[in-house]
Amino acid sequence: MINLPKRPEPRSRFLLVFCVMVLMGLIGAQMFLNRAGAQKQEEKKLQTTTDPSSSVSPAAATKPTDKELKQKLTPEQYYVTQKCGTEPPFNNAYWNNHAPGIYVDVVTGEALFTSLDKFDSGSGWPSFTKPIAKERVLEKSDRTLGMDRTEVRGAKSDAHLGHVFDDGPGPEKLRYCINSAALRFIPVEKLKEEGYGQFLPLFEGKK
Repeated sequence: MINLPKRPEPRSRFLLVFCVMVLMGLIGAQMFLNRAGAQKQEEKKLQTTTDPSSSVSPAAATKPTDKELKQKLTPEQYYVTQKCGTEPPFNNAYWNNHAPGIYVDVVTGEALFTSLDKFDSGSGWPSFTKPIAKERVLEKSDRTLGMDRTEVRGAKSDAHLGHVFDDGPGPEKLRYCINSAALRFIPVEKLKEEGYGQFLPLFEGKK
């Protein structure tokens, strides 16, 4: 006589089915978490690629090397901005320039001064009563050549621009005496074309 295996009791079958369901649920949950993690990583990668604010251009983060500056600037511009030199008075590009526009840092292109604040100081160098914004320039004590002066440098470029004196005509009585070689002039009609359109309102209604 052959003994057949006993049919599992209902309680045992229930436990078996329950264990199988729990196991399948755990596997499904693990697969869902893996898929969600992969999707999150993909979204993060896509955001980093497409969002301009998430990356910084190396050129914008670092100052040009000395070799790059020598290639970009003329010998006089390099001498003035990098070696704290001074160009000859009455023999430079902008001392007698009366056209409306802005003057930008020759190294970085940072807007520094406007023709609205330019005046004839009689010194032979471009002179301004104030910069476009105070934070765009740095002032440092300069005691070279046996004189006690205040040097003006570009805040972003750290380029030597000139000096500031307290004999100006404006409310603050300041005279920013700046080397033309440290500047590049952009006339009003080319401001938008060269990416400085935000300064156009300064010249509205001005002659």
